[in-house]
Amino acid sequence: MDKRFNPIFLSESRLAIVGLLYNTYEVEFTKIKEELKLTSGNLSVQIQKLYAAKFVEIDKKFKGNYPQTICRITPIGIIAFEDFIASLNSFLEK
Repeated sequence: MDKRFNPIFLSESRLAIVGLLYNTYEVEFTKIKEELKLTSGNLSVQIQKLYAAKFVEIDKKFKGNYPQTICRITPIGIIAFEDFIASLNSFLEK
């Protein structure tokens, strides 16, 4: 495996989550779950890993009487994702 690839993105789910956030900046947890067809548990685990890497922020609040979780890509996450895509493109050009 090429050492230029950030291992956090070698998970299909995490790559898809960050790709979605990269294109939209922030998305509600339930929308990510629906869009990527992930279970709540799997999505929670993957979001926590991205949060630990400082690639996403999590904002929990209430919308009316219902809890709402918003996930947002961070500047660090944007840079890491762009670096990963650049490394992937470089690898494919060889």
